Amino acid sequence: MNENISPFIDVNDLPDVRFGNVKFYANDNGKIIKDVFLNCFDILVKEGVCGDRKVVFANCDGLTNSRTIIEGVVKPILSFKGELPKKNVTKFVASQIICNTELRFQKSLDLAIESLLRGCLLVFIDGVEECLMVGVQNIPGRSVDEPNYEVQENGSREGFVEILKTNMTLARKRLVNVNFKIEVLEVGVSTKTKIAVCYMDGKVDKAVLQEVKDRLNSVKMDTILGETYLRKTLDTKRKSMFTMVGKTERPDTMCAKINEGKIAILIDGTPYALIVPRLFIENFQTFDDYLNRPYYAAFMRTIRILSFIISVFLPGSFVAIGLFHQELLPEKMLYNLVVMESNTLFTLTVEALIIHFIYEIVREAGLRVPKSIGHAVSIVGALVIGDAAVTAGLIDAPMLIVVAMTAITSLVETDLYHAIAVLRIAFIIIGGTSGFFGIMVGVAILIINLSSITDYGVYFLSPLAPYNKSLFRDTVTRLSMEKLGKNIFDINKLKGDSK
Repeated sequence: MNENISPFIDVNDLPDVRFGNVKFYANDNGKIIKDVFLNCFDILVKEGVCGDRKVVFANCDGLTNSRTIIEGVVKPILSFKGELPKKNVTKFVASQIICNTELRFQKSLDLAIESLLRGCLLVFIDGVEECLMVGVQNIPGRSVDEPNYEVQENGSREGFVEILKTNMTLARKRLVNVNFKIEVLEVGVSTKTKIAVCYMDGKVDKAVLQEVKDRLNSVKMDTILGETYLRKTLDTKRKSMFTMVGKTERPDTMCAKINEGKIAILIDGTPYALIVPRLFIENFQTFDDYLNRPYYAAFMRTIRILSFIISVFLPGSFVAIGLFHQELLPEKMLYNLVVMESNTLFTLTVEALIIHFIYEIVREAGLRVPKSIGHAVSIVGALVIGDAAVTAGLIDAPMLIVVAMTAITSLVETDLYHAIAVLRIAFIIIGGTSGFFGIMVGVAILIINLSSITDYGVYFLSPLAPYNKSLFRDTVTRLSMEKLGKNIFDINKLKGDSK
């Protein structure tokens, strides 16, 4: 028996394995692993004997299941007392000695080390120029739990987690269809983040699918740690605060979108799924709309649309009326407003901006502080903004009511909150400088911007603009489930309108 571990790859053929500015060349596979992961306490390299040959085991402690390694791999290999064949040694070990559902063979040292860092056990056998990679992953992660933001009154309580394989399983169990495809790509030079492109073969547009994959493969970023890293790549190149890339933390919602011909992207380490393309009207639709009766779904969608309009335009309109269009107010209300404003230090425009900036600060603080003291931020914010500011004469009560109303309605549509916050400030400034004339011009510019957004061959405002009567059955209102089920919505039907 050769006392030295045979090289994993011949030294002359071994590629440069670079970690920083250091090159590693070695004949001993175990020594290569130890040298590469010098001072890494969690990388374990152990030696043993299988039959008449020496073997080396390498794994990353914490990412692997120790019991599976010992009982399913190490013990059977070390217990083998026969003679290993001269050819196809790794295949013999994989088929005759150990038993595992995930077994692969690898001749590339770089890829083997990458698999080691993903939770695989590497088995090197003396005299063999390939290694056996055994899937023994036990990656830490939270269990499937209820979504935090997309809370529904009815329906499933399952939400995506940070483990890609778990998320793919949640989708697979809902779409029991051979046409449901999942392709795995890898992005990020350093992180090598795995992403899954999910679609329904036969319903997805092949050109759109290829464009999505091309955009993902074109990502040259060093680090990919979340969905926001890829959103800009998938989004339209037009300048707008709105996006045609949606996201959801609900597997049932993702499956419904896939069944409409859309494409979902799952990212390892992210409890969300990205959906492309996303229409503007979908921001006002929830999964509960399809579990309630049509008339109630139409009512709730109308409420959400009105909430969006109020959250964007109410503060600016109030400032415009108070400064330029006082004739629109009843005399008694106008008198009370003049009296209150005479006791404050700032104009309506400055008041509105100050309160909204304070509200955004309080909201940001509430998101970042620990949950145990989060309620203290709300109490202090309410006392300072609500009572002390009015008493001190910094703001007046009507403006406080407007801000409170705006804050509540802006939380109805969480996906649009970032755009709402910026637009609200913009319309306050426009209303305070040019009144309703400026607001109408701003509304026109906003509508033009929304109408011009197009990506993947679909307009953002479809099927409202351009209008498509056949697809208008599930927008502000929706038909019964029987009628919707007879003719499932297909996103590709909108492409003809965008040409």
